[in-house]
Amino acid sequence: MLVLTRRAGERVVIDEAIVVTVLRVEGDRVRIGISAPKEVPVRRAELPARPASGGPAMVDASDASGPLVSAGALSAS
Repeated sequence: MLVLTRRAGERVVIDEAIVVTVLRVEGDRVRIGISAPKEVPVRRAELPARPASGGPAMVDASDASGPLVSAGALSAS
């Protein structure tokens, strides 16, 4: 596992296709934004993978204008 220190506004680029941006840090909560191609599934680890028929567990990470997750914010401590 690669461990990095980032401040709000800083980014991490993965394989030139996925960008993780630290949006805000408040106490022990970190709000991040993820930009990824539509074919890359993005989900919170505590949620099960989306069934083949589709479901709410994953989000469209390529739409930077809308909410990043439908059920709440991604956070890490």
